[in-house]
Amino acid sequence: MARQNSQSGRPRAGAKAWGAEAWGAKAWAPEINAGRRSTGLLLPDGVVDAAGSLRDLISQWLAAEVAPGRLMPWLPVAFGFGIVIYFTADREPTWWAVLPLAFASVAVTVLVRRRPVAFPLALGIASVALGFAVATLQTLRIAHPVLKHPVASVALGGFVEIREERERSDRIVVRVERFEAANIAPLPDRVRVAVRKGNAPAVGTFVELKAHLSPPLQPLRPGGYDFARDMYFQRIGASGYSLGAIKIKSPPAAPGFWLRYATIIDDLRETIDKRIRAVISGDNGSIASALITGKRDAISAPVNDSMYVSSLAHVLSISGYHMAVVAGIVFFFIRAGLALIPSLASRRPIKKWAASGALIAAAFYLLLSGAEVATQRSFIMIAIVLVGVILDRPTLTFRTLAVAAIAVLLLAPQAVVHPSFQMSFAATLALIAAYQHGLPWRADRDSSIAQRVAIWGAREIVGLFLASLVAGFATMPYAAFHFHRLAPYGVIANLLAMPVVSAVVMPMGILGVVVMPFGFDAVFWRLMSDGIDWMVWVALWVTSLPGAVGRIQAFGTGPLLMGTAGILIICLLRTPLRWSGAGLLIAASVWTLEMPRPDVLIADDGQTAAFRGADGRLAVLHSGRDSFAIKEWLAADADARMPKDPTLSSGVRCDAIGCIGKLRDGRLVSMALTTEAFAEDCRRAAVVLSSREAPPTNCASTLVDREVWRAHGAVALRWIGDRFEPSVTRPDSYERPWTQGPINSMADAQPESKSLPRDAAPRSDDLDADD
Repeated sequence: MARQNSQSGRPRAGAKAWGAEAWGAKAWAPEINAGRRSTGLLLPDGVVDAAGSLRDLISQWLAAEVAPGRLMPWLPVAFGFGIVIYFTADREPTWWAVLPLAFASVAVTVLVRRRPVAFPLALGIASVALGFAVATLQTLRIAHPVLKHPVASVALGGFVEIREERERSDRIVVRVERFEAANIAPLPDRVRVAVRKGNAPAVGTFVELKAHLSPPLQPLRPGGYDFARDMYFQRIGASGYSLGAIKIKSPPAAPGFWLRYATIIDDLRETIDKRIRAVISGDNGSIASALITGKRDAISAPVNDSMYVSSLAHVLSISGYHMAVVAGIVFFFIRAGLALIPSLASRRPIKKWAASGALIAAAFYLLLSGAEVATQRSFIMIAIVLVGVILDRPTLTFRTLAVAAIAVLLLAPQAVVHPSFQMSFAATLALIAAYQHGLPWRADRDSSIAQRVAIWGAREIVGLFLASLVAGFATMPYAAFHFHRLAPYGVIANLLAMPVVSAVVMPMGILGVVVMPFGFDAVFWRLMSDGIDWMVWVALWVTSLPGAVGRIQAFGTGPLLMGTAGILIICLLRTPLRWSGAGLLIAASVWTLEMPRPDVLIADDGQTAAFRGADGRLAVLHSGRDSFAIKEWLAADADARMPKDPTLSSGVRCDAIGCIGKLRDGRLVSMALTTEAFAEDCRRAAVVLSSREAPPTNCASTLVDREVWRAHGAVALRWIGDRFEPSVTRPDSYERPWTQGPINSMADAQPESKSLPRDAAPRSDDLDADD
């Protein structure tokens, strides 16, 4: 008891302002006790003393958590939360309202900077307001037209800005200079067109072609990923596929600086890619090219899927690991080489010289790999670390991560809703938090060489195990949310594959690039291929294990935000208060498992529909031509079946005018294919779906016809109480720059020309969902 009184009576130096007195706990005590006496509630002295000690202990923990410098990592969290709030708005915020709010919050923060409680609160609010403002200004800065309706045939002319090679087809992004189509307004500035494999022109080429174009793909289900938003921030206003030959023409005007730069970088990437594939064939060549040039779209579906299932997909996306390996190898070789010259090693700062060379190599790798968001984040972090080495400053800390996060969000605020950003920063945050505690074993000076080697080996193995475990756990909520997958054997796969990737694959790739101008690169590509063989074998073996594909049903943003808060609290707090984050993670997990599932789904074109049958699984009522929506619905339902699985049609009966199926409770759901089917279906079925517009008659059933899905996009129905509650992808109140307005069916599109040559037109089976 004396010890408790000593702790509560003498706060440690520097924490008094943040202790119990600062929160008013001492001032409240008389009123609390008086309230107890007035109500007749008498507590034992031991309980009162324990409660007081606990209160003081929590106050001390809070004081430690808000000590000088401890709030810095929370600034990018608040900044990013402001961006998240921006994306939840139903209407586009106006800049003239957002900017004064941000400036006012900053002004208030400056005014209260000497107040210990008000200042951190004001700083957090200002960070949220600034994040909201930055996202608003970014959308305003890149504002561009978006195609509103499908166009069956349009003549395009423009510069090729981006060229992508995929497994079955290629894809180009064209900056439109000429757009010939009747009754189309506004005209998109940039369009993405899928072409037959091997027919994509080089970046910088001026082309003319005819194409079928559609508005950017809307979410395939309520709560699904918004492809249209993603394309909007890529400044792409339409997507589609070519209908005939692509003609290369002389440009009407000289390309600008950025297009010339893109042409140079793409030529360099293409040269390296062709050289790699000339030596390494098949998936090994595609993976090697992905690791060096960032071109990862040509990897076959089985290998690509196995990489995701085994939790090795992070190897294919150039991120922090790759950037750290490149910078580390360059740093090591430069410093080791300079250390061989005694006059330099003893008199010059060779460590700083090596850090400068590594920074240049990392910058080159950033440009060569396409400078995606994950690569930008990685480069910023590596640059901060290397600059810290040059300036003799601490390197990899929470502050480093905070600066990198703010820099990325300033450049691309839309990244906060992208899985790449979320998973990348979650993994890095967790790894920094884990490694701050360090590993327990270290060899002392008296240890023998054998002991030193054994301890070093044990530390490396345990470190790799912990890194895989921690990073996998931190990224699990985001993989489950975006991909509806978990990787139960991810730790095993990373333990087996990553040492080979680090020791063989990446070093050989770097050496191959270095000696390529001299013509001696083939041997290094072959050695790199040997390492990739092992990695692919590990991925395929792990995928074949029982229960390797962990599936989880779709859940909303609420559990995701709660899980994110739990991870942040565990990683950023230092006192025992951090374990409250575990409670949030448990609550988020329970919330996820309790999420209700839809009973009926209909796609945004009205052609494809599914319902939940008596066995609790989805059955396809009508598929139309859209297998992409079915694939997404099955994945979101944690269903392993593929769109062509014959069991998807069980319980469905069709005739010339429509299809019917039975819901879990025995009621009927129907798909009316003709106008004549509405009268009977409205009498018998509980739900009537159709791609047509229902005739003007009273329908007692829940009706989703052309008028509904054209106005609201994809629809999900869920039985609640005594009626079906609809969820839609585009509510009446929702209108953002990337939404397309009412959807037109293909019947409204212009008739497609049948006389066009098909040189560059891809097959329909070769197209992706967003083509």
